[in-house]
Amino acid sequence: MVLLIRALTYATLFVGLVLVFLPARVLEWSGVIRPATIGIAQVAGGALVALGGGLALWCILTFALVGRGTPAPFDPPRRLVMRGPYQLIRNPMYVGAGIALGGAALFYRSLPMLGYALLFFLITHLFVVWYEEPTLRRTFGPDYDAYCQRVRRWCPRR
Repeated sequence: MVLLIRALTYATLFVGLVLVFLPARVLEWSGVIRPATIGIAQVAGGALVALGGGLALWCILTFALVGRGTPAPFDPPRRLVMRGPYQLIRNPMYVGAGIALGGAALFYRSLPMLGYALLFFLITHLFVVWYEEPTLRRTFGPDYDAYCQRVRRWCPRR
């Protein structure tokens, strides 16, 4: 139960900062306001936000229940997580967050928000390549190497 509380706390902080607080600052800074009417862009954007947010939450719960940890670097999983969305791609939580940010950009029709989403992907990619993957390789050794051979970093195999 404590593990689940830790994971949900991390989820709240991650989602609150990366997917709510910072995007709201981008919108505020760029002068973008909520659309007066709901059209196809807002419906599609809202669906992407829900899809991406749901995927990110699924990943956080998988880390807690399967990996016995959280996605936070200071409280990592104790077991290598290769189930749930991690069967298809190695970084589905970041992909989910990026999809949610892209959905927000579409909802608001905001180029600055799209820029934030692209910057998020760039920073995330660098973090994954320079910190996360070397750390996982040291922690889980040959199991992680075999996982990397089977599952791609960002896009599922056909």
